[in-house]
Amino acid sequence: MTTSEPNSLPLDGITVVSMEQAVAAPFATRQLADLGARVIKIERAEGDFARNYDETVNGMASYFVWLNRGKESVVLDLKSEQGKEVMRELMKEADVLVQNLAPGAAERLGLGAEALQEINPQLIHVSISGYGMGGSYTKRKAYDLLIQCESGLLSVTGTPEAPAKVGVSVADISAGMYAYSGILAALIQRGKTGKGQVLDISMLESLGEWVQQTYFFAEYGGKAPRRAGASHASIAPYGPFQTLEGTVFLGIQNEREWQLFCDQVIERPDMAQDPRFTPNARRVENREELDDIIAETTSTLSTKELQARLDAVGIANAQLRDMHGFSAHPQLAERNRWRDVETPAGPVRSMMPPATLEGTEPAMKPVPALGEHTDAVIKEFLGQA
Repeated sequence: MTTSEPNSLPLDGITVVSMEQAVAAPFATRQLADLGARVIKIERAEGDFARNYDETVNGMASYFVWLNRGKESVVLDLKSEQGKEVMRELMKEADVLVQNLAPGAAERLGLGAEALQEINPQLIHVSISGYGMGGSYTKRKAYDLLIQCESGLLSVTGTPEAPAKVGVSVADISAGMYAYSGILAALIQRGKTGKGQVLDISMLESLGEWVQQTYFFAEYGGKAPRRAGASHASIAPYGPFQTLEGTVFLGIQNEREWQLFCDQVIERPDMAQDPRFTPNARRVENREELDDIIAETTSTLSTKELQARLDAVGIANAQLRDMHGFSAHPQLAERNRWRDVETPAGPVRSMMPPATLEGTEPAMKPVPALGEHTDAVIKEFLGQA
């Protein structure tokens, strides 16, 4: 194991080999690459199918650009003799293997945890799947929306009339995050024991962790929170209100804030003690009437005016931004959180990783073209082109 120099990135000297596709595993390994790990991405001849999801980023797929910076792309036929030989040599040197192939595929290729840890006892072997190994759901296909369904997330997301999927790949992302944090923990453990580890990450259990509060609420409270659209299921007012030109979300947390809101934001002090709206439980019961009264004031104010009133009395609020609004967010600009990342189609403006270590700059190396590093890696590990 390589010892890091002062001011180097935390994972300098760590080699990760990933047989990955789509979102979950690439999300995990990109975090490792940003922290300095060498990530060798094994692709089929046609490439990770996320390369072809869309063509919106200068002709490249937005998913692939997001998830694959800082990696080396190596095209291998893992059923061929050369492919098997390259993988054997890689596994002798690798610190981590990450795979999200179909359940059982890695084992059939001779790349399961047991076989590889015979070659390299220090290897951390990570498998990401929809439902985890073992159990009747092991071989079921698992896409993000399907896991949102199976975890119960859709039952509490949406409007009273209909459920709605979360607009980003939360099941994949959660699995990728737990793989990432699990790998970091396994590396720390290996530093103490000298031994590798086997991680089995399921999308169902990862997203299941994220819905635990809702599970407890339903399991022990007798019923799940109702779907409340963009509002809060058990707090009011808490949600969107229209202004003259946009939408502001606000949230009242206690009766003190409710009093201030009535007095100084909507200028209706009489409402503070109205039995229809005090305490919070009555506001929730009468949410529709309450929201209509509040909207009578907010609809006459600009977004800036409403936020100024809310800020003046310390009530949390936010304007509803689209992706262009997020791109232009003043806080991200003021904190210098954007960097250009090189790609085969030119530089792409990308946000820095959320966890940034003081005194270091995350790697954020280029997004690879398909097979860009195949020859170099084969030469390095087999001594041939």
